[in-house]
Amino acid sequence: MKRNSMIIAICAMAAAAFTACGESRFGIEGTISNAKDSMLYLENMSLDGPVKIDSVKLDEDGTFSFGGERPEAPEFYRLRIAAQIINISIDSTETVTVTARYPEMASQYTVEGSENCLKIKELTLRQMSLQQKAIEISRNPMLGIRATEDSIRVLVEAYKDDVKKNYIFKEPMKAYAYFALFQTLGNAFIFNPRTDTDDVKVFGAVATSWDTYHPNTLRGQNLHNITIEGMKNRRILQNRNAEIDMAKVNTSNIINISLADNRGVVRQLTDLNGKVVFLDFHLFASEKSTERIMMLRELYGKYHDRGLEIFQVALDEDEHFWKQQTAALPWICVRAVGDDAETLLMKYNVRSIPTFFLVDRSNMLYKRDVQMKDFEKELQTLL
Repeated sequence: MKRNSMIIAICAMAAAAFTACGESRFGIEGTISNAKDSMLYLENMSLDGPVKIDSVKLDEDGTFSFGGERPEAPEFYRLRIAAQIINISIDSTETVTVTARYPEMASQYTVEGSENCLKIKELTLRQMSLQQKAIEISRNPMLGIRATEDSIRVLVEAYKDDVKKNYIFKEPMKAYAYFALFQTLGNAFIFNPRTDTDDVKVFGAVATSWDTYHPNTLRGQNLHNITIEGMKNRRILQNRNAEIDMAKVNTSNIINISLADNRGVVRQLTDLNGKVVFLDFHLFASEKSTERIMMLRELYGKYHDRGLEIFQVALDEDEHFWKQQTAALPWICVRAVGDDAETLLMKYNVRSIPTFFLVDRSNMLYKRDVQMKDFEKELQTLL
């Protein structure tokens, strides 16, 4: 009896282990007809480009089955035969089922088991339609060069407005929102934060959401880098004729900041004359925000009674999230987005987030973070 009980227990443990193992994997399976002897590839769309994961030579019925370890955050794959591609996203232990017919598989396929994959299919078909319409406009002999460019621009802007409203801003934390950011028209990105201020905001919205829902991921960090680079490029273009002396900003004078805090009260940096100010540019959705806020709490508790004030400028797109994160903070926290953020980052020559400055009691910029080898020693000198 004891032996039977032991066997049952061992079997139960084995079954549990098998189930746990199965729960950590995803599956991509289905059928691609009319593709006998074709090589079907499963490729991971990494940040460095496509990487082959697996492949199979299809037989008469065209069935296939791929699997892999469940990713920690949404990840992107594609099924490919020659130049025909079906894009897939995986963000759980789901099994995605694809049915298609070669050689029309890129546009004529069904997908089940994933809402994200359904949305990605919708976006892919819309992109193909946009591409075709742009080609028709470019081939219209009745249009001159200027009229052709204007017509395509109007077409693309309408497409972007639709995608922003119905896909990206609707659920920016989803894999399909991320996918939408990197669609192309020909060889050009449809959303280009390097040249379009509004596109910087779009990338920023997705970056913020990914930090919240998928923290500590390479894709989230990449989105932030693209967003910050886009902001910097736009500042250069927009302010080329109105640049200020950056050396001056680094070490002297003060550029006033007047923004609403998390309670709706307008706070001004110049109102802190007589205080030593820790001026901080911060992103609460960033990977190490919690760690940095704890450090600032310790700093504030240690030196506030001696005249230190913290004036924090948050750059988060999500206002509700920002208010939640700052509700219990004892110092001043304002928020800058859009043009306000771009202007401030340009004026203070902020090239990375977080960045901080010290402002002395006469309301003059003293030094920025990279200029201080021993921060607390410098701070105590000012206090």
